[in-house]
Amino acid sequence: MRTFRAAVTGAVTLSLAFAVTACGGGTADGSGGSDSRPRTLTYWATNQGPSLEADKRTLLPELAKFEKSTGIKVELEVIPWSDLLNRILTATTSGQGPDVLNIGNTWSASLQSTGALLPWDAKNFGAIGGKDRFVESALGSTGAPGQDPAAVPLYSMAYALYYNKKMFADAGIAKPPTTWDEVDAAGRRLREDGKWGIGVEGSNLANNIHQVFVLGKQHGADFFTPDGKPDFTSDGAVAAVKQYVDLMGASKIVAPGDAEYAQNQSLSDFAKNRTGMVLWQTPSQTFAAQGMKPEEWGVVPAPVPSGTPGSGTRTNSMVAGINISVFKNTRNLDGALRFVKFMTGDEEQILLNKTYGSVPPVKTAQADAAFGTASLAVIRDTLATSAAALPQVPEESQFETVVGTAVKKLFADAAAGRPVTTESVRAELDKAQQQMPKK
Repeated sequence: MRTFRAAVTGAVTLSLAFAVTACGGGTADGSGGSDSRPRTLTYWATNQGPSLEADKRTLLPELAKFEKSTGIKVELEVIPWSDLLNRILTATTSGQGPDVLNIGNTWSASLQSTGALLPWDAKNFGAIGGKDRFVESALGSTGAPGQDPAAVPLYSMAYALYYNKKMFADAGIAKPPTTWDEVDAAGRRLREDGKWGIGVEGSNLANNIHQVFVLGKQHGADFFTPDGKPDFTSDGAVAAVKQYVDLMGASKIVAPGDAEYAQNQSLSDFAKNRTGMVLWQTPSQTFAAQGMKPEEWGVVPAPVPSGTPGSGTRTNSMVAGINISVFKNTRNLDGALRFVKFMTGDEEQILLNKTYGSVPPVKTAQADAAFGTASLAVIRDTLATSAAALPQVPEESQFETVVGTAVKKLFADAAAGRPVTTESVRAELDKAQQQMPKK
């Protein structure tokens, strides 16, 4: 899921009954009228570009292409990330939702547990060309282990460290950092130059989770036990959260105002030479929307203690991305499967991922030269060697909410000059754990 993107606006309970009323376009025969041929699908797309209107400009010509080849009209709605999860949850209970929808890949197991999404068994995967077309790391974020996936990978992303070349040169920083110690040192050099070291979005709950999950992996923590119980107060989890908040509190290389930043707000400071570094996923559109030219920023893998991410070393990103799903009670299943096949075909995968600055999760599309640029190569290699999926448990979306909120509270403390200690971090994480559903 993008950082971008997504803060769950309240704790949600996903043990919801799935209503049997029909959703999506078409009548019981899939036609939307007396003609037996399927004619209409409704599609909820995620906000991948710099605005909802930009997404419509990207997607509408592709949907017209699909209609021309199949005769199936697709009614599009692009939904902002701040509304998406609640919209989906409402649809799972009312049955009044789309035929096809995009979801943040971290929500796959949570939404799977509602029973509302079509399981992607061998037959359904066969209808779109087979499961083996997709990269293994992307398939790892499509639902709970041991169950048929609830979604199909659509866009793949990973975090990397982006740095402002002018600011680095002005501060005399010779090379971009690859370890957390080097991030701290570069940040302090930038502070001496009157700038801020690295940007965060302390009020962006999902981004908080993405960063502390990765740091947790680096500290040997998973936030859930092997049997799926919350484990937010382990020494590793506490150390991860404290390390992240200490970028503002102890190291003072993050501006106190970042505690209030929500989705995408850190990018303006980066583009306007106020902050030297950001951890981000898809720079090509988001940086350009801030007026940055590609030659003005550089990229290296996100930092790890060793400086050498890769297989057998340390995680440096969560497996970010967008999945595409089908509501199980669609009245146009054939049309929905044809649309998913279209969206995951090589032509669309190359075009859309190139536009959005992401990497195709389809192996043959990923091999296209468009994804060999320096920035996308870092993302592609990270996904292949050093990224981990967030816990695929039914309570994952509540985890994003309660722990993301705890991190937000700790950033507020740091911004106000209040001490952030191991004890205060553990106390906030304990409060978060108490809000999780009891098993």
